[in-house]
Amino acid sequence: MENRLNELRKSMKNSPFNELEFNDQHRKNILEKIHKVEEKDEDIFFSVMQLLTHEKTGFELAKSLRSRGIKRFEDNEGFLYTLLHRLEKTGYIKSSWDDNGAKHYQLTNKGTKILQKAESKQSRKHLVLKELLEG
Repeated sequence: MENRLNELRKSMKNSPFNELEFNDQHRKNILEKIHKVEEKDEDIFFSVMQLLTHEKTGFELAKSLRSRGIKRFEDNEGFLYTLLHRLEKTGYIKSSWDDNGAKHYQLTNKGTKILQKAESKQSRKHLVLKELLEG
């Protein structure tokens, strides 16, 4: 085991990444890209909350998001269902199963209140959604 760790250390020292250097501009560009992705996540989150004011299945929700131009989850359906699970766990949405085995999602009273708060205070949207994401 010790020998494998030593070999790993040697290979990491010889890695092309070892010679990379980041200046302040590189760091700034990377942070900007990270923040843009976070904003997109918040936009998706906000759209999901708006769409779930009426009961929808995951398929219907995906279709509605697609019609809004949100395609982030198309190659990764797990993203959408992970988001739905997180919303359900925090109490912002509830789910139920119908007789055909389809799962339906809808906002709870708690979810409706937080959505109304976000919609009424557009200038504070970022803060409200951050509160939402953190549960």
